[in-house]
Amino acid sequence: MLGRHRRKNQGAGAGVQDIELNNTQAGDNRQKDFFYNHEGHRVNHEGHRVNYNGHKITKGIKPDGESGRKGIHPWHFLRICFRSSSKASLAVNVLWPFVPAAIAIHFARKDLHEWIFALNYIAMVPTANLLGFAGQELARKLPKVFGEQFFFNGVLLETFLGGIIEIVLFMVLLHNNDNTTNNFIPVIQAAILGSILANLLLCLGFCFFVGGMNRDEQDFDEAISEVGSGLLLVAGFGLLIPSAFSRSLLKEVEEEQGVEGGLTQASLDSKVLQISRVTSVILLVAFLIYVWFQMRTHHGIYDAVLEKDELRDHDRDKDLRKAKLTLTECIIAIGLALTCVSLHAVFLVEQIEFIVEERHVSDSFMGLILVPLVEKLAEHLTAVDEAHDNQMNFALAHVLGATIQTALFNSSLVVIVGWGLGKAMSLDFEIFNVVLLILAIVVVGNFLRDGKSNYLEGALCILVYLIIAVASWYYPNPHHSEGESGSEASNSTAEAGAEVAERAIRMLLS
Repeated sequence: MLGRHRRKNQGAGAGVQDIELNNTQAGDNRQKDFFYNHEGHRVNHEGHRVNYNGHKITKGIKPDGESGRKGIHPWHFLRICFRSSSKASLAVNVLWPFVPAAIAIHFARKDLHEWIFALNYIAMVPTANLLGFAGQELARKLPKVFGEQFFFNGVLLETFLGGIIEIVLFMVLLHNNDNTTNNFIPVIQAAILGSILANLLLCLGFCFFVGGMNRDEQDFDEAISEVGSGLLLVAGFGLLIPSAFSRSLLKEVEEEQGVEGGLTQASLDSKVLQISRVTSVILLVAFLIYVWFQMRTHHGIYDAVLEKDELRDHDRDKDLRKAKLTLTECIIAIGLALTCVSLHAVFLVEQIEFIVEERHVSDSFMGLILVPLVEKLAEHLTAVDEAHDNQMNFALAHVLGATIQTALFNSSLVVIVGWGLGKAMSLDFEIFNVVLLILAIVVVGNFLRDGKSNYLEGALCILVYLIIAVASWYYPNPHHSEGESGSEASNSTAEAGAEVAERAIRMLLS
């Protein structure tokens, strides 16, 4: 896990910390003739630096990520990947038989739409888990890629690799979208907000709940929570502005219908699309500033917090002794996982239209609940495992980092790519989804204010997410709710939603 990364200690003082941390292995050290030099580094009798398992450290590889091997060893590769990083990840790997079955049924029985959807949906779980695990192993080995400040950069690397699954799904949905009907645009829009809700309510809720089961409460540093909350607020406003613009002019479109030179629905949609594209570029710039802020100018704050959190890890000794993948095996695992994820995403998306139209599953439920659950599973398992090990700062960094990436980067990327492909991908979300996002930010913001968490707060977040899942199941697709009074209903709904959103924003800012 990323929570087990450690920065190379400088000086004798740091060496003393390592000795104290590993003093239970003192007898083992003497038997192998290991000792600590004046710089605090663990060395063997030949003077070569070695890691916790006695493996000679390869130049450019961090000690915790040294495997003691080179190249690829098939048996070790399979065994290490199957054992994964935690018991939850190990349980998920039991689903690997669904991967070949899902691929085979797609080519053998194209008429079995429900089976193709279900099997590929399940098959994405172990492949996403492999991608997350390989990302963790790679983050262990590459502390020098982003400089000495590798703690938070390791989080960013893992978060980015986890977000690739979401990007692949968005791109496949966008590619298969029909420009005349825009059949997949509502699913993408719902999936953007659904991913944010899954991180903020479901994942964070399980982190609070699992971490608080054996403790009265857990604390986390404001450096992690405040920056994350502030960026979420900004991202929320950015995502909602196109929707607010569209809903505020719906009544004017109705009043000027048939009037020469008046505002038409087509012109309004065009304006909203342009606003969405400009907003996406601005949000993308905001994401780059955020990354630069945490990687270069203020990395010391986060490194200090996460290094302290590192010492809380209850399983550190056991984790350090686990067998590691080689650099070559990490790259192969990532390539294999990305290939499988891409195949399953294509096969899955091909069946969404059938499931929505023939089985009457709403776009909101498909996007808000089903798609985010499968694409975010690996990140969720990592964060919950860290919370279980009493590393709440690491868990919070993963949750908020993934949420910010979706809100600022992934959403912007899909709009900009759609712009290049001539797709009408905008940020004009359903008012139902807009209100859910604002209320979720309000709930999580209140829970993060005191810098402490407990299982009650976690349970409440999970229950709120379940309520959203039930409501989204019954939420109709837009064309199902249109009739003779469709415009009036849309206007009244927009006004009611705007009122709820305004109250929620006031609560958030108070």
